[in-house]
Amino acid sequence: MIDRFRRKKFGQNYLKDILVLSKMYECINPKRNDFFIEIGPGQGALTNYLLKESSLTLKAIDIDKLNIDFLKKKFSSYKHAEFIHKDFLKYDLEKLDCSSIRIVGNLPYNVSTQIIMNLLNYHKKIKDMHFLVQKEVAIKINGKIKTKNWSKLAIKISCFFESEMLFNVYPESFDIKPKVDSTFIRLTLKPKSLIKENEIESFFKFVDDALITKRKTIKNNLKKYNIDWDKLNINPASRTEELNLETLIRLFRSLS
Repeated sequence: MIDRFRRKKFGQNYLKDILVLSKMYECINPKRNDFFIEIGPGQGALTNYLLKESSLTLKAIDIDKLNIDFLKKKFSSYKHAEFIHKDFLKYDLEKLDCSSIRIVGNLPYNVSTQIIMNLLNYHKKIKDMHFLVQKEVAIKINGKIKTKNWSKLAIKISCFFESEMLFNVYPESFDIKPKVDSTFIRLTLKPKSLIKENEIESFFKFVDDALITKRKTIKNNLKKYNIDWDKLNINPASRTEELNLETLIRLFRSLS
């Protein structure tokens, strides 16, 4: 019997559709000697596919100790796999001796954005990320300029990663049906970050200010800053979603 109270507590909706899992595996496309982190492996549905590649290294991290205990038994013969009981938001990727980490996961909807934003702190160590998230979140992550989805989330992620929406997954594919559709996404590290390490915190704060009220112009949202709009050749009557990332960075750097 499914313990729905416990599952709801941890935001656990497990994939059961083998066609979806197979498609996810094909998109991830594991290679020899890859180093993977799986967030929230649950009962190991995707883990089972990943471990087909016997040469890769896998660290699977789950907040639910019952899942970790189950996975340790299920995959006890796989010496290249480690199962860790921990809240991933408290896991420090810096301690890992790998500069090309691949990250995958069926993320709990209630913390998916928080997890992805936290991973931006480790962008230099990450090769790519494949996540199953709520469709609405996927659309925001993949937001483009001049649309309402060119949001704080899309702008911050695009400093470091290219984003793709790969395919949708419907509630029937899960053992406990969520009330929303899901989307499998890919985030691939850009060859060069557009923001310097010492700029990240202040630029992200700047983006928050620039989008504090979406209906207002960029000038109104940034009125606390001393900006020479004429010198920058940026229309102060523009909305923030009308400005591309490079323009926002140029505007930010004009403050220093």
